[in-house]
Amino acid sequence: MSENTITMRNIVKKYYIGTPNELEVLHGINLEVAAGEFVAIVGASGSGKSTLMNIIGALDRPTSGHYELDGLPMDTVPDKELSRIRNQKIGFVFQSFNLISRSTALNNVELPMLYAQVPSKERRERAQSLLELVGMADRSSHRPNELSGGQNQRVAIARAMANDPAIILADEPTGALDSRTGRLVMDIFHKLHQEQGKTIILITHNGELAEETERIITLKDGHITGSSGTTGPKEVLHEPA
Repeated sequence: MSENTITMRNIVKKYYIGTPNELEVLHGINLEVAAGEFVAIVGASGSGKSTLMNIIGALDRPTSGHYELDGLPMDTVPDKELSRIRNQKIGFVFQSFNLISRSTALNNVELPMLYAQVPSKERRERAQSLLELVGMADRSSHRPNELSGGQNQRVAIARAMANDPAIILADEPTGALDSRTGRLVMDIFHKLHQEQGKTIILITHNGELAEETERIITLKDGHITGSSGTTGPKEVLHEPA
Protein backbone atom coordinates (compact mmCIF):
# COMPACT_ATOMS: atom_id res chain seq x y z
CA MET A 1 0.00 0.00 0.00
CA SER A 2 1.29 3.48 -0.96
CA GLU A 3 2.22 5.92 1.74
CA ASN A 4 0.04 9.00 1.99
CA THR A 5 1.67 12.08 0.53
CA ILE A 6 -1.10 14.22 2.02
CA THR A 7 -3.05 13.61 5.22
CA MET A 8 -5.51 16.23 6.47
CA ARG A 9 -7.61 15.95 9.62
CA ASN A 10 -10.37 18.41 10.56
CA ILE A 11 -8.90 21.29 8.56
CA VAL A 12 -10.71 24.57 9.23
CA LYS A 13 -9.89 27.86 7.55
CA LYS A 14 -11.33 31.16 8.76
CA TYR A 15 -10.76 34.74 7.68
CA TYR A 16 -11.32 38.02 9.59
CA ILE A 17 -11.11 36.10 12.86
CA GLY A 18 -12.59 37.94 15.83
CA THR A 19 -14.39 40.53 13.69
CA PRO A 20 -18.09 40.83 12.79
CA ASN A 21 -17.09 39.71 9.27
CA GLU A 22 -15.51 36.41 10.43
CA LEU A 23 -15.87 33.89 7.64
CA GLU A 24 -15.24 30.14 7.78
CA VAL A 25 -14.39 28.83 4.31
CA LEU A 26 -13.33 25.24 5.09
CA HIS A 27 -15.34 23.30 7.67
CA GLY A 28 -13.35 20.36 9.00
CA ILE A 29 -11.80 18.84 5.85
CA ASN A 30 -10.54 15.25 6.05
CA LEU A 31 -8.46 14.23 3.05
CA GLU A 32 -5.84 11.65 2.13
CA VAL A 33 -3.92 11.51 -1.14
CA ALA A 34 -1.57 8.59 -1.71
CA ALA A 35 1.89 9.00 -3.21
CA GLY A 36 1.67 8.72 -7.00
CA GLU A 37 -2.09 9.29 -7.15
CA PHE A 38 -3.76 11.53 -9.76
CA VAL A 39 -6.82 13.16 -8.21
CA ALA A 40 -9.22 15.93 -9.16
CA ILE A 41 -10.82 18.33 -6.71
CA VAL A 42 -14.02 19.67 -8.23
CA GLY A 43 -16.57 22.21 -7.08
CA ALA A 44 -18.34 25.40 -8.04
CA SER A 45 -16.84 28.86 -7.56
CA GLY A 46 -16.79 29.66 -3.86
CA SER A 47 -16.70 26.02 -2.79
CA GLY A 48 -13.27 26.42 -1.18
CA LYS A 49 -11.13 24.74 -3.88
CA SER A 50 -8.47 27.43 -4.08
CA THR A 51 -8.33 27.83 -0.30
CA LEU A 52 -7.78 24.08 0.05
CA MET A 53 -5.13 24.11 -2.68
CA ASN A 54 -3.29 26.96 -0.97
CA ILE A 55 -3.14 24.95 2.27
CA ILE A 56 -2.04 21.76 0.47
CA GLY A 57 0.66 23.78 -1.30
CA ALA A 58 1.88 25.42 1.94
CA LEU A 59 0.97 28.85 0.57
CA ASP A 60 -1.36 29.32 3.54
CA ARG A 61 -1.90 27.73 6.93
CA PRO A 62 -5.16 26.31 8.30
CA THR A 63 -6.83 28.02 11.24
CA SER A 64 -7.10 24.65 12.98
CA GLY A 65 -6.69 20.97 12.22
CA HIS A 66 -3.70 18.81 11.36
CA TYR A 67 -1.91 18.57 8.00
CA GLU A 68 0.95 16.21 7.21
CA LEU A 69 2.92 16.35 3.96
CA ASP A 70 5.10 13.28 3.41
CA GLY A 71 4.79 12.57 7.13
CA LEU A 72 5.94 16.07 8.14
CA PRO A 73 3.47 17.92 10.45
CA MET A 74 3.04 21.17 8.55
CA ASP A 75 1.43 23.04 11.45
CA THR A 76 4.78 23.04 13.28
CA VAL A 77 7.02 23.95 10.33
CA PRO A 78 8.53 27.48 10.49
CA ASP A 79 7.92 29.87 7.57
CA LYS A 80 11.48 29.59 6.22
CA GLU A 81 11.16 25.81 6.04
CA LEU A 82 7.76 26.18 4.32
CA SER A 83 9.49 28.15 1.56
CA ARG A 84 12.01 25.34 1.08
CA ILE A 85 9.22 22.74 0.96
CA ARG A 86 7.33 24.74 -1.67
CA ASN A 87 10.49 25.05 -3.74
CA GLN A 88 11.60 21.41 -3.46
CA LYS A 89 8.51 19.24 -2.99
CA ILE A 90 5.68 21.01 -4.84
CA GLY A 91 5.27 22.23 -8.40
CA PHE A 92 2.54 24.80 -9.03
CA VAL A 93 0.65 25.30 -12.29
CA PHE A 94 -1.85 28.17 -12.42
CA GLN A 95 -4.56 29.17 -14.88
CA SER A 96 -2.83 32.53 -15.43
CA PHE A 97 0.61 30.89 -16.04
CA ASN A 98 2.43 33.33 -13.65
CA LEU A 99 5.48 33.53 -15.91
CA ILE A 100 7.90 36.46 -15.69
CA SER A 101 7.13 38.57 -18.75
CA ARG A 102 10.64 39.95 -19.32
CA SER A 103 12.31 36.52 -19.14
CA THR A 104 12.63 33.86 -21.83
CA ALA A 105 10.97 30.46 -21.54
CA LEU A 106 14.34 28.97 -20.62
CA ASN A 107 14.97 31.54 -17.88
CA ASN A 108 11.47 31.07 -16.48
CA VAL A 109 12.08 27.34 -16.14
CA GLU A 110 15.49 27.96 -14.56
CA LEU A 111 14.11 30.28 -11.86
CA PRO A 112 13.07 27.69 -9.21
CA MET A 113 16.50 26.06 -9.60
CA LEU A 114 18.16 29.44 -9.08
CA TYR A 115 16.36 29.76 -5.73
CA ALA A 116 17.47 26.20 -4.92
CA GLN A 117 21.09 27.22 -5.69
CA VAL A 118 21.52 24.68 -8.47
CA PRO A 119 24.76 25.42 -10.40
CA SER A 120 24.33 27.42 -13.61
CA LYS A 121 25.35 24.71 -16.10
CA GLU A 122 23.10 22.11 -14.45
CA ARG A 123 20.21 24.61 -14.35
CA ARG A 124 20.52 25.36 -18.03
CA GLU A 125 20.74 21.72 -19.08
CA ARG A 126 17.76 20.67 -16.96
CA ALA A 127 15.64 23.60 -18.16
CA GLN A 128 16.36 22.69 -21.78
CA SER A 129 15.51 19.06 -21.07
CA LEU A 130 12.20 20.01 -19.43
CA LEU A 131 11.24 22.30 -22.32
CA GLU A 132 11.91 19.37 -24.63
CA LEU A 133 9.67 17.17 -22.44
CA VAL A 134 6.72 19.55 -22.93
CA GLY A 135 7.36 20.13 -26.63
CA MET A 136 8.77 23.66 -26.25
CA ALA A 137 12.49 23.19 -26.95
CA ASP A 138 12.26 25.27 -30.13
CA ARG A 139 10.70 28.19 -28.22
CA SER A 140 13.24 28.39 -25.41
CA SER A 141 14.39 31.92 -26.31
CA HIS A 142 10.85 33.32 -26.63
CA ARG A 143 9.26 35.54 -23.98
CA PRO A 144 5.67 34.95 -22.76
CA ASN A 145 4.21 37.68 -25.00
CA GLU A 146 5.69 35.85 -28.01
CA LEU A 147 3.93 32.59 -27.12
CA SER A 148 0.34 31.38 -27.27
CA GLY A 149 -1.64 30.55 -24.13
CA GLY A 150 -1.05 26.85 -24.57
CA GLN A 151 2.67 27.35 -25.12
CA ASN A 152 2.90 29.49 -21.98
CA GLN A 153 1.11 26.81 -20.00
CA ARG A 154 3.55 24.18 -21.23
CA VAL A 155 6.44 26.41 -20.14
CA ALA A 156 4.69 26.78 -16.76
CA ILE A 157 4.50 22.98 -16.42
CA ALA A 158 8.20 22.70 -17.25
CA ARG A 159 8.91 25.33 -14.58
CA ALA A 160 6.78 23.39 -12.07
CA MET A 161 9.00 20.36 -12.73
CA ALA A 162 12.28 22.27 -12.34
CA ASN A 163 13.27 20.85 -8.94
CA ASP A 164 11.74 17.43 -9.63
CA PRO A 165 8.90 17.82 -7.07
CA ALA A 166 6.94 14.82 -5.86
CA ILE A 167 3.66 16.75 -6.08
CA ILE A 168 2.15 18.90 -8.82
CA LEU A 169 -0.74 21.19 -7.89
CA ALA A 170 -2.61 22.40 -10.96
CA ASP A 171 -5.27 25.09 -10.39
CA GLU A 172 -7.62 25.25 -13.42
CA PRO A 173 -4.61 24.71 -15.74
CA THR A 174 -6.76 24.51 -18.89
CA GLY A 175 -9.26 27.20 -17.89
CA ALA A 176 -7.83 29.86 -20.23
CA LEU A 177 -7.17 27.46 -23.13
CA ASP A 178 -9.19 26.18 -26.07
CA SER A 179 -10.17 22.50 -26.01
CA ARG A 180 -7.38 21.27 -28.32
CA THR A 181 -4.67 23.09 -26.37
CA GLY A 182 -6.20 21.96 -23.10
CA ARG A 183 -5.98 18.41 -24.40
CA LEU A 184 -2.24 18.78 -24.98
CA VAL A 185 -1.74 20.13 -21.48
CA MET A 186 -3.72 17.27 -19.91
CA ASP A 187 -1.68 14.75 -21.90
CA ILE A 188 1.50 16.20 -20.37
CA PHE A 189 0.03 15.65 -16.89
CA HIS A 190 -0.82 12.05 -17.77
CA LYS A 191 2.72 11.54 -19.05
CA LEU A 192 4.22 12.92 -15.83
CA HIS A 193 1.92 10.73 -13.77
CA GLN A 194 2.42 7.51 -15.73
CA GLU A 195 6.12 7.79 -16.60
CA GLN A 196 7.49 9.65 -13.56
CA GLY A 197 5.00 8.64 -10.86
CA LYS A 198 4.18 12.21 -9.86
CA THR A 199 1.36 12.88 -7.40
CA ILE A 200 -0.93 15.25 -9.28
CA ILE A 201 -3.81 17.22 -7.78
CA LEU A 202 -5.98 18.90 -10.40
CA ILE A 203 -8.32 21.68 -9.26
CA THR A 204 -11.06 22.06 -11.86
CA HIS A 205 -14.71 22.78 -12.49
CA ASN A 206 -14.52 20.74 -15.73
CA GLY A 207 -16.20 17.37 -15.15
CA GLU A 208 -14.75 15.82 -18.32
CA LEU A 209 -11.18 16.56 -17.23
CA ALA A 210 -11.90 15.30 -13.73
CA GLU A 211 -13.09 11.98 -15.20
CA GLU A 212 -9.60 11.42 -16.59
CA THR A 213 -8.08 11.23 -13.11
CA GLU A 214 -8.03 8.24 -10.75
CA ARG A 215 -10.30 9.83 -8.15
CA ILE A 216 -12.69 12.77 -7.97
CA ILE A 217 -13.08 14.66 -4.70
CA THR A 218 -16.14 16.91 -4.65
CA LEU A 219 -16.09 20.07 -2.57
CA LYS A 220 -19.25 22.03 -1.79
CA ASP A 221 -19.56 25.01 0.55
CA GLY A 222 -16.31 24.10 2.30
CA HIS A 223 -17.21 20.43 2.87
CA ILE A 224 -16.05 17.32 1.01
CA THR A 225 -19.34 15.81 -0.15
CA GLY A 226 -17.99 12.89 -2.17
CA SER A 227 -14.96 10.90 -3.28
CA SER A 228 -15.23 8.47 -6.16
CA GLY A 229 -12.83 6.49 -8.33
CA THR A 230 -12.78 6.84 -12.10
CA THR A 231 -11.48 4.66 -14.90
CA GLY A 232 -9.23 7.41 -16.30
CA PRO A 233 -7.29 7.05 -19.57
CA LYS A 234 -5.00 4.06 -19.91
CA GLU A 235 -2.43 5.83 -22.05
CA VAL A 236 -1.32 9.25 -23.16
CA LEU A 237 -3.49 10.23 -26.12
CA HIS A 238 -1.19 12.68 -27.91
CA GLU A 239 2.34 13.92 -27.76
CA PRO A 240 2.71 17.71 -27.40
CA ALA A 241 2.83 19.45 -30.76
